Amino acid sequence: MHIVSVQGREFILVGTAHVSQESIDLVREVLGKEKPDCVCVELDAQRYMALSHQQRWEDLDVREVIRRRHLGTLIVHLVLASYQKKLGGQLGVLPGAELLAATRMAEEHGIPFVLCDREVRVTLQRAWRSAPFLKKMLLVSSLLVSLFDTTPVSEETLRAMRHQDALSTLLQELGQALPTLRMVLIDERDRYLAQTMQEVSGNRIVAVVGAAHVPGIRRILLTQQRENLAPLMSIPPASRWVQWLGWTIPLTIVTALVLIGWQKGITAAGHNALYWVLVSGLPSALGALCALAHPLTVLAAFLAAPLTTLTPVLGVGHITALVQAYMQPPMVREFQSVADDLRSFKQWWKNRLLRVFLAFLFPTLGTIIGAWFGGYKIVSSLL
Repeated sequence: MHIVSVQGREFILVGTAHVSQESIDLVREVLGKEKPDCVCVELDAQRYMALSHQQRWEDLDVREVIRRRHLGTLIVHLVLASYQKKLGGQLGVLPGAELLAATRMAEEHGIPFVLCDREVRVTLQRAWRSAPFLKKMLLVSSLLVSLFDTTPVSEETLRAMRHQDALSTLLQELGQALPTLRMVLIDERDRYLAQTMQEVSGNRIVAVVGAAHVPGIRRILLTQQRENLAPLMSIPPASRWVQWLGWTIPLTIVTALVLIGWQKGITAAGHNALYWVLVSGLPSALGALCALAHPLTVLAAFLAAPLTTLTPVLGVGHITALVQAYMQPPMVREFQSVADDLRSFKQWWKNRLLRVFLAFLFPTLGTIIGAWFGGYKIVSSLL
């Protein structure tokens, strides 16, 4: 616990581990002893609802998630939640229990509480957009390794985890290899949390945050640094080279077909166009089959791939995932078990929510392979 006094106000920073019974006990002890004017909690509205409402999955509309193109954000959020739940199971504590305990105890004592963290969707999207391509691949591989790693955690490590923020430890390790990731997940949130804390009313504030955030928040409070939160809430656009690359294949293929028609006639252009339909559509449909998707999803993959490859605005994966979600919508029990199912390779094909993600991933990969191969073949026919 750290106490920071600034201009007649007292900020009591309670650093916790998100999978620690000792953290829960500490939060209850501090709130009972200090009697603050307000309690700040390292949660956003979405995470608070997820912790406080066990029936929350019934209200999640997967189709709306796909329409908003948040499927990737959802799966990363689930992977991180699965990692925490695995540690929590070994430590005997539900992830984030100390944050929920802080809000409930505040309610019991009639103390207002404020959800001070940035929206998790914004944090994850900023982290993804800020990382270079190779670093993104390192991030994905690191998450997958942590997800499927079955190595038991030693008693010594478990004892250490009881005194630190387990998730922040993972993020700090990744941050050594991915400085931009640490900046978004730790440093930016330090600034966001500190600014939100300074804006709440009251002279005696208790802030319950992950232990990794305490040093940064303490420094910002002591220096009385003020922050404009608007830039921290914005989603950076895709880099120019990504946008340029997205239009490269469509322009190349269309130009090549036009030139083939001009040089070799309409029949030759038609044959190459049919080849493009097959070379992009069949691998996409095969990807849907590998995902054990619904037959209509497989058909949608075949029909959509030749068109979506000619525009970077909409990917085939969004269409196939949406069709899959409509044809085989996930059941409530599958939402409830998804954190456990993520760690089982076989369950990815049995859990309908995870199969929606596979119905996004595999057709996308198939289409990419087919598009590059087909594009090379069509352009080569001009030479």
